[in-house]
Amino acid sequence: MMDVGLVLAVYGGVALATLWVAMTFWAYRDMRARSRDGLATLFVTAIVLVLNVPGLLIYLLLRPRETLAEAYERSLEEEALLQEIEEKPTCPGCGQRVQQDWVVCAHCHTRLKKSCVRCSKTLEMAWNICPYCATPQAVLAADEGVPVRGAAVGTVPMAEQRARRRAARESGSGEGGRGALEFVDGE
Repeated sequence: MMDVGLVLAVYGGVALATLWVAMTFWAYRDMRARSRDGLATLFVTAIVLVLNVPGLLIYLLLRPRETLAEAYERSLEEEALLQEIEEKPTCPGCGQRVQQDWVVCAHCHTRLKKSCVRCSKTLEMAWNICPYCATPQAVLAADEGVPVRGAAVGTVPMAEQRARRRAARESGSGEGGRGALEFVDGE
């Protein structure tokens, strides 16, 4: 028969060796989750492998506070907050922040959007066709603010449209981007 003491010693030795390997493997995986530096991961693994429990305590004291996933998530949150701040539209007349669905600036009464001539949906000022019902909108001359020939976009020849845009740009009233500013309530 085997000695009970010998069995307990072998069992204890195997348990300690397993714990030692498990601590080393845990330190390796934890450091890989916290740093992209392969040399630092190798160094941490060697310290825990050689020093065992004291090496693990040293690693726990010196390891980076957050994992790479946590750092990435934090950077995404910061980026989303910055984007939310930057994407707020501003009034072209006074530069104040406006809501996305406003038709008129509440501060200076500049017209920000227009309504479709057919379906009355809200459109951007620069749009010359309604994306909801595909109705061409009346083209406004930059100088007079009246419909050109009283016609829709499709009936004005392309060359004439280009010539009008070029003339408007050269005169400084430009139709580029947002179009001419229009004020509401006679202001």
